[in-house]
Amino acid sequence: MEVITEKLIYIALFIFIIHSIETLAYAVRLSGARVKMIASALSLFNIMVMVSRLANMMQQPFTGSLIDTAPTSNAQEFVATQFRFLIGASTIGTIFGLLLLPTFIALFSRAIIHLSEEKGSVPSLFKRIFSLQYIRRGVTHFSLPKFSYLRDTKIKDIPIRLFLINMIITAIYTIGVLSALYAALLAPERASTAIMASGLINGMATILLVIFVDPKVSVVADDVVNQRGSYQTLKNISLMMVTSRLLGTLLAQLFFIPGAKYIAWFTQFIV
Repeated sequence: MEVITEKLIYIALFIFIIHSIETLAYAVRLSGARVKMIASALSLFNIMVMVSRLANMMQQPFTGSLIDTAPTSNAQEFVATQFRFLIGASTIGTIFGLLLLPTFIALFSRAIIHLSEEKGSVPSLFKRIFSLQYIRRGVTHFSLPKFSYLRDTKIKDIPIRLFLINMIITAIYTIGVLSALYAALLAPERASTAIMASGLINGMATILLVIFVDPKVSVVADDVVNQRGSYQTLKNISLMMVTSRLLGTLLAQLFFIPGAKYIAWFTQFIV
Protein backbone atom coordinates (compact mmCIF):
# COMPACT_ATOMS: atom_id res chain seq x y z
CA MET A 1 0.00 0.00 0.00
CA GLU A 2 1.39 3.42 -1.01
CA VAL A 3 2.21 5.88 1.75
CA ILE A 4 1.92 9.03 -0.38
CA THR A 5 -1.59 8.82 -1.86
CA GLU A 6 -3.68 11.31 -3.82
CA LYS A 7 -5.83 11.88 -0.72
CA LEU A 8 -2.75 12.62 1.39
CA ILE A 9 -1.57 15.22 -1.15
CA TYR A 10 -4.98 16.93 -1.07
CA ILE A 11 -4.89 17.06 2.73
CA ALA A 12 -1.33 18.44 2.60
CA LEU A 13 -2.56 21.15 0.21
CA PHE A 14 -5.24 22.21 2.70
CA ILE A 15 -2.66 22.32 5.51
CA PHE A 16 -0.33 24.28 3.23
CA ILE A 17 -3.06 26.91 2.70
CA ILE A 18 -3.88 27.07 6.42
CA HIS A 19 -0.30 27.70 7.52
CA SER A 20 0.40 30.13 4.68
CA ILE A 21 -2.54 32.30 5.74
CA GLU A 22 -1.68 32.07 9.42
CA THR A 23 1.90 33.12 8.63
CA LEU A 24 0.64 36.13 6.68
CA ALA A 25 -1.37 37.11 9.77
CA TYR A 26 1.85 38.55 11.20
CA ALA A 27 1.90 41.04 8.33
CA VAL A 28 -1.60 42.36 9.05
CA ARG A 29 -0.53 44.62 11.91
CA LEU A 30 2.43 45.79 9.82
CA SER A 31 0.09 46.81 7.01
CA GLY A 32 -2.37 48.39 9.43
CA ALA A 33 0.35 50.35 11.22
CA ARG A 34 1.77 51.42 7.88
CA VAL A 35 -1.48 53.13 6.85
CA LYS A 36 -2.61 53.93 10.43
CA MET A 37 -5.69 51.68 10.17
CA ILE A 38 -5.22 48.70 12.51
CA ALA A 39 -8.94 47.98 13.01
CA SER A 40 -9.67 48.00 9.26
CA ALA A 41 -6.66 45.73 8.67
CA LEU A 42 -7.89 43.15 11.18
CA SER A 43 -11.43 43.33 9.80
CA LEU A 44 -10.27 42.77 6.23
CA PHE A 45 -7.97 39.92 7.24
CA ASN A 46 -10.93 38.10 8.83
CA ILE A 47 -12.00 37.23 5.28
CA MET A 48 -8.74 35.34 4.75
CA VAL A 49 -9.17 33.73 8.17
CA MET A 50 -12.53 32.34 7.00
CA VAL A 51 -10.75 30.69 4.07
CA SER A 52 -8.24 29.18 6.52
CA ARG A 53 -11.00 27.93 8.83
CA LEU A 54 -12.89 26.44 5.88
CA ALA A 55 -9.76 24.63 4.70
CA ASN A 56 -9.18 23.35 8.24
CA MET A 57 -12.78 22.17 8.54
CA MET A 58 -12.57 20.36 5.21
CA GLN A 59 -9.26 18.60 5.85
CA GLN A 60 -10.04 17.18 9.31
CA PRO A 61 -12.49 14.42 8.23
CA PHE A 62 -10.12 13.37 5.44
CA THR A 63 -7.20 13.32 7.87
CA GLY A 64 -9.25 11.15 10.20
CA SER A 65 -9.99 8.75 7.35
CA LEU A 66 -6.27 8.01 7.08
CA ILE A 67 -6.65 6.06 10.34
CA ASP A 68 -9.59 4.06 8.95
CA THR A 69 -7.81 3.18 5.70
CA ALA A 70 -4.45 2.27 7.27
CA PRO A 71 -3.26 -1.32 6.70
CA THR A 72 -3.91 -3.70 9.56
CA SER A 73 -0.27 -4.73 9.69
CA ASN A 74 2.28 -2.12 10.76
CA ALA A 75 -0.47 0.53 10.97
CA GLN A 76 1.32 2.76 13.46
CA GLU A 77 4.48 3.19 11.39
CA PHE A 78 2.43 3.68 8.20
CA VAL A 79 0.22 6.41 9.70
CA ALA A 80 3.16 8.07 11.46
CA THR A 81 4.93 8.47 8.10
CA GLN A 82 1.81 10.00 6.53
CA PHE A 83 1.31 12.39 9.45
CA ARG A 84 4.93 13.51 9.35
CA PHE A 85 4.37 14.30 5.67
CA LEU A 86 1.45 16.53 6.71
CA ILE A 87 3.56 18.26 9.36
CA GLY A 88 6.12 18.89 6.62
CA ALA A 89 3.34 20.55 4.58
CA SER A 90 2.81 22.99 7.46
CA THR A 91 6.52 23.90 7.33
CA ILE A 92 6.40 24.46 3.57
CA GLY A 93 3.24 26.54 3.96
CA THR A 94 4.97 28.70 6.57
CA ILE A 95 7.98 29.20 4.29
CA PHE A 96 5.66 30.16 1.43
CA GLY A 97 3.92 32.70 3.66
CA LEU A 98 7.31 34.06 4.72
CA LEU A 99 8.35 34.55 1.09
CA LEU A 100 5.10 36.40 0.38
CA LEU A 101 5.39 38.78 3.34
CA PRO A 102 6.82 41.85 1.50
CA THR A 103 4.34 41.47 -1.37
CA PHE A 104 1.45 40.88 1.01
CA ILE A 105 2.30 43.95 3.11
CA ALA A 106 2.38 46.16 0.00
CA LEU A 107 -0.85 44.82 -1.49
CA PHE A 108 -2.73 44.52 1.80
CA SER A 109 -1.86 48.12 2.75
CA ARG A 110 -3.46 49.31 -0.49
CA ALA A 111 -6.47 47.06 0.04
CA ILE A 112 -7.03 48.63 3.47
CA ILE A 113 -7.03 52.11 1.92
CA HIS A 114 -9.42 50.97 -0.81
CA LEU A 115 -11.73 49.47 1.82
CA SER A 116 -11.84 52.87 3.51
CA GLU A 117 -12.59 54.57 0.19
CA GLU A 118 -15.41 52.10 -0.45
CA LYS A 119 -16.91 52.95 2.98
CA GLY A 120 -16.31 49.44 4.29
CA SER A 121 -18.11 47.66 1.44
CA VAL A 122 -16.32 44.35 0.91
CA PRO A 123 -18.19 43.45 -2.34
CA SER A 124 -17.19 46.82 -3.83
CA LEU A 125 -13.61 46.24 -2.68
CA PHE A 126 -13.51 42.80 -4.33
CA LYS A 127 -14.92 44.24 -7.55
CA ARG A 128 -12.10 46.77 -7.49
CA ILE A 129 -9.14 44.58 -6.56
CA PHE A 130 -10.07 41.75 -8.95
CA SER A 131 -10.25 44.09 -11.91
CA LEU A 132 -7.68 43.48 -14.66
CA GLN A 133 -6.08 46.89 -14.10
CA TYR A 134 -5.60 46.31 -10.37
CA ILE A 135 -4.17 42.82 -10.94
CA ARG A 136 -1.63 44.20 -13.42
CA ARG A 137 -0.55 46.85 -10.90
CA GLY A 138 -0.41 44.24 -8.16
CA VAL A 139 2.06 42.10 -10.10
CA THR A 140 4.52 45.01 -10.11
CA HIS A 141 4.57 44.96 -6.30
CA PHE A 142 5.79 41.37 -6.12
CA SER A 143 9.09 41.10 -4.25
CA LEU A 144 10.94 38.56 -2.14
CA PRO A 145 12.30 39.16 1.38
CA LYS A 146 15.69 40.86 1.46
CA PHE A 147 18.47 40.81 4.03
CA SER A 148 18.13 44.60 4.19
CA TYR A 149 14.98 44.01 6.26
CA LEU A 150 17.26 42.82 9.06
CA ARG A 151 19.64 45.78 8.77
CA ASP A 152 18.65 47.41 12.06
CA THR A 153 17.80 44.19 13.89
CA LYS A 154 19.84 43.43 16.99
CA ILE A 155 19.87 40.19 18.94
CA LYS A 156 19.43 42.04 22.23
CA ASP A 157 16.20 43.60 20.91
CA ILE A 158 14.61 40.21 20.26
CA PRO A 159 12.31 39.12 23.14
CA ILE A 160 13.68 35.60 23.57
CA ARG A 161 10.89 34.54 25.94
CA LEU A 162 8.21 35.59 23.44
CA PHE A 163 10.15 33.85 20.66
CA LEU A 164 10.26 30.54 22.56
CA ILE A 165 6.64 30.74 23.72
CA ASN A 166 5.39 31.33 20.18
CA MET A 167 7.55 28.48 18.88
CA ILE A 168 6.19 26.00 21.44
CA ILE A 169 2.57 27.11 20.93
CA THR A 170 2.96 26.73 17.17
CA ALA A 171 4.37 23.22 17.62
CA ILE A 172 1.45 22.20 19.86
CA TYR A 173 -1.12 23.71 17.48
CA THR A 174 0.49 21.98 14.49
CA ILE A 175 0.34 18.47 15.98
CA GLY A 176 -2.85 18.82 18.06
CA VAL A 177 -5.19 16.94 15.72
CA LEU A 178 -2.53 14.60 14.35
CA SER A 179 -1.30 13.47 17.78
CA ALA A 180 -4.87 12.90 18.94
CA LEU A 181 -5.62 10.75 15.89
CA TYR A 182 -2.39 8.80 16.33
CA ALA A 183 -3.23 8.28 20.00
CA ALA A 184 -6.34 6.45 18.81
CA LEU A 185 -4.01 3.84 17.32
CA LEU A 186 -1.96 3.62 20.50
CA ALA A 187 -5.06 3.15 22.66
CA PRO A 188 -7.75 1.66 20.37
CA GLU A 189 -10.02 0.87 23.31
CA ARG A 190 -10.20 4.62 24.03
CA ALA A 191 -10.02 5.81 20.42
CA SER A 192 -13.04 8.14 20.50
CA THR A 193 -11.86 9.79 23.70
CA ALA A 194 -8.38 10.35 22.25
CA ILE A 195 -9.71 11.86 19.02
CA MET A 196 -11.99 14.30 20.85
CA ALA A 197 -9.00 15.45 22.92
CA SER A 198 -7.70 17.35 19.87
CA GLY A 199 -10.18 20.16 20.51
CA LEU A 200 -8.88 20.53 24.06
CA ILE A 201 -5.25 20.67 22.90
CA ASN A 202 -5.85 23.24 20.16
CA GLY A 203 -8.08 25.21 22.50
CA MET A 204 -5.33 25.42 25.12
CA ALA A 205 -2.80 26.44 22.44
CA THR A 206 -5.17 29.20 21.27
CA ILE A 207 -5.67 30.45 24.84
CA LEU A 208 -1.91 30.59 25.42
CA LEU A 209 -1.49 32.46 22.12
CA VAL A 210 -4.15 35.02 23.07
CA ILE A 211 -2.73 35.53 26.58
CA PHE A 212 1.03 35.54 25.99
CA VAL A 213 1.67 36.47 22.34
CA ASP A 214 -1.03 38.55 20.66
CA PRO A 215 -1.24 41.32 23.29
CA LYS A 216 2.53 41.95 23.11
CA VAL A 217 2.51 42.46 19.35
CA SER A 218 -0.73 44.47 19.44
CA VAL A 219 0.73 46.96 21.92
CA VAL A 220 3.77 47.52 19.71
CA ALA A 221 1.48 48.08 16.69
CA ASP A 222 -0.63 50.58 18.65
CA ASP A 223 2.52 52.42 19.71
CA VAL A 224 3.47 52.81 16.04
CA VAL A 225 0.03 54.20 15.14
CA ASN A 226 0.14 56.59 18.10
CA GLN A 227 3.72 57.62 17.24
CA ARG A 228 5.12 56.24 20.48
CA GLY A 229 7.13 53.51 18.76
CA SER A 230 8.96 52.86 15.51
CA TYR A 231 7.71 50.89 12.51
CA GLN A 232 11.10 49.19 12.33
CA THR A 233 10.59 47.73 15.83
CA LEU A 234 7.23 46.31 14.79
CA LYS A 235 8.79 44.87 11.63
CA ASN A 236 11.60 43.25 13.64
CA ILE A 237 9.14 41.64 16.05
CA SER A 238 6.92 40.44 13.19
CA LEU A 239 9.89 38.83 11.42
CA MET A 240 10.95 37.28 14.71
CA MET A 241 7.46 35.83 15.21
CA VAL A 242 7.41 34.37 11.70
CA THR A 243 10.82 32.79 12.31
CA SER A 244 9.68 31.30 15.62
CA ARG A 245 6.57 29.98 13.87
CA LEU A 246 8.74 28.28 11.23
CA LEU A 247 10.89 26.69 13.92
CA GLY A 248 7.70 25.67 15.71
CA THR A 249 6.56 23.60 12.73
CA LEU A 250 9.95 21.86 12.77
CA LEU A 251 9.69 21.30 16.53
CA ALA A 252 6.29 19.72 15.88
CA GLN A 253 8.09 16.77 14.27
CA LEU A 254 9.71 16.08 17.67
CA PHE A 255 6.50 16.67 19.65
CA PHE A 256 4.31 14.47 17.45
CA ILE A 257 4.91 10.98 18.90
CA PRO A 258 5.46 12.07 22.55
CA GLY A 259 2.28 14.16 22.29
CA ALA A 260 0.32 11.16 21.03
CA LYS A 261 1.67 8.96 23.84
CA TYR A 262 0.71 11.59 26.40
CA ILE A 263 -2.83 11.82 25.03
CA ALA A 264 -3.16 8.03 25.02
CA TRP A 265 -1.94 7.93 28.63
CA PHE A 266 -4.20 10.77 29.74
CA THR A 267 -7.37 9.24 28.29
CA GLN A 268 -7.28 6.42 30.87
CA PHE A 269 -8.23 9.00 33.53
CA ILE A 270 -11.25 10.10 31.51
CA VAL A 271 -12.79 6.77 30.56
